[in-house]
Amino acid sequence: MASYYKSFIMAFFFIAISFSGMDISIAARHLLQTAPVTPTLPKPTLPTLPPFPTLPTQGANLPPLPTMTIPSLPTIPTNIPTLPKSTLPPLPAVTSLPTIPTTMPTTIPKFALPPLPAVTSLPNFPTIPTTMPSIPFFSPPPSTTSP
Repeated sequence: MASYYKSFIMAFFFIAISFSGMDISIAARHLLQTAPVTPTLPKPTLPTLPPFPTLPTQGANLPPLPTMTIPSLPTIPTNIPTLPKSTLPPLPAVTSLPTIPTTMPTTIPKFALPPLPAVTSLPNFPTIPTTMPSIPFFSPPPSTTSP
């Protein structure tokens, strides 16, 4: 019964959060739609640009443009000479190949490690105090009035 009650509470919170999100989005849309319209600002008048200067035409004052001559391409030979054939010496013959063992050894050799050096004494570490040191308290100042 308790688990049913907890799941009902969780479902209620989930639905409440979902509806609260919808209310927030509706409120935001309402604010956007009722926002005042910004007034249109007057456009500033810009000064006119100066006229673009005209380029001089090719006439009496300018020399003629130089002309380039493209050199002709060299001709490619059509007959290709043949290369001389080379003869390679024969490969040496393999006389004997090493033999591969077919059986595995049944015993594995044992290795002995050297003994560890004897530890004579461990290094001394400082000890951590387990009690709090006492702090001396001063006596209170004398009172100006007597009780």
